[in-house]
Amino acid sequence: MQSTAQTIAFIDLSGSTAAYQALGNEEVAGVISKVTHWIGQACEAHEGRIVKFLGDGVLAEFKSSASAVSVAVFLQRHHSGRIRHWPEPLRMGLKIGLALGPVVRMGDDSYGDAVNLAARLSDMGGANEIWATESVIKHLRGEPRSARADSMLEFVRYRPLGMIDIRGIAQPHSIYQVEWSDEVTTELMTVCGGLQEFGGIDFGEASSNIELTWLDANQLFLANELPIEFGRAAGCAFVVNDQRVSRRHARIEWINGAFILTDLSTYGTWVRFSGEGTSETHLRRNQCVLHSSGEMALGAPFSDPSTPILSFHVSAGQIRVRME
Repeated sequence: MQSTAQTIAFIDLSGSTAAYQALGNEEVAGVISKVTHWIGQACEAHEGRIVKFLGDGVLAEFKSSASAVSVAVFLQRHHSGRIRHWPEPLRMGLKIGLALGPVVRMGDDSYGDAVNLAARLSDMGGANEIWATESVIKHLRGEPRSARADSMLEFVRYRPLGMIDIRGIAQPHSIYQVEWSDEVTTELMTVCGGLQEFGGIDFGEASSNIELTWLDANQLFLANELPIEFGRAAGCAFVVNDQRVSRRHARIEWINGAFILTDLSTYGTWVRFSGEGTSETHLRRNQCVLHSSGEMALGAPFSDPSTPILSFHVSAGQIRVRME
């Protein structure tokens, strides 16, 4: 048994349950097997070690954060391109969580907080997203890189999501979203080269807001007015008067620079973000970060035509970096 610092990658296919229901076990299982095998090959080509395959997921470890981020970007770019031509139920996006820390290896398996944290980040992120701890992003600068990693990470940017409480993890962690698409450009992103120089980040609470829309009801909430709850009850800050919606369906909070949605309902909340096609995240008494814009299906999935759908749009205030 030995303990070494490793960057852990947890790579999961989103929407596999819905795919099984739509197409049946044999066809979907065959596709998932081929995709996870391809993921494993890509990890090994980027100097990673496959710890284990977990149904529709892959757990891998890397000696360098650069290799882990590089393969995550590679997987998202190639997978998102090819699934555009697949039948709609099979368009299962990848959710990737990355964490750095001491890992204990017992036989072929690996254990440690980094393993648990990477799995949680994969679960909390949406389809086609990469979430990483701040330690992963900081280590990118000083590490030696292969030519493959250099070319893959040249135009990658990193969006700070702030300190986030993570279920099952004792302390909150500073989390970043890795923006891997060549088309992404935003003032809210920062390059990894400057992280060592930052003294801290102010997340623009006063000017950040989230807008909720259902039918003809529309309401804007400033970050400093949160938390708020929405649901069927008249006492909610935003009322969705539909029998499919729980009385207190969900809560939105502003936690250190991020809008956090927590499901409180009986049957759950489905979230999909604009630009991600049909990929959706199902919440049931758990949470995710709301960013950019998208929709929530309340009480039933988007595939149910009677589902009440709540739209949201996030406007983030300018992030100000404090130099020390």
